[in-house]
Amino acid sequence: MSQGATTGSSRTPAPAPVQGKEQRVTKQRLAVSAALDDLADFVSTQELHRILQERGTAVSLATSYRILQSLADDGLVDVLRNADGEAVYRRCAVTGHHHHLLCRNCGKAVEVEAPAVEAWAARIANEHGFTAVEHTVEIFGLCPECTASQPGQ
Repeated sequence: MSQGATTGSSRTPAPAPVQGKEQRVTKQRLAVSAALDDLADFVSTQELHRILQERGTAVSLATSYRILQSLADDGLVDVLRNADGEAVYRRCAVTGHHHHLLCRNCGKAVEVEAPAVEAWAARIANEHGFTAVEHTVEIFGLCPECTASQPGQ
């Protein structure tokens, strides 16, 4: 599955780190952060590295991995596994807990809040005596544009 990199200028910068150690501000970290700000969809490390190279920014693939992981650890980007099991990253506009609808064809992502999912997760955890529960729900399908372009549609 190819994760498309869709650009958009309406993204807002991420909030300050919520956890983890304070990171040194480097040219590479700023470049990775700026590239993420320009992307509307989830992107793999390899795809982000390619975008940085196309922009003429010298950031190694290994450094890209380290920076993305530290941004994820600090809560500044969302990370999930795409349909192929590859880690993909995105700077989300929603700062609170949320979920995603993901197009498995073009990579389009839509942030969704799901109070019914939250209530269900809390109820199930409570029924089984679990505490400090976390969960991730990602829904994969075809976006309206990809559905319309399917044969027979």
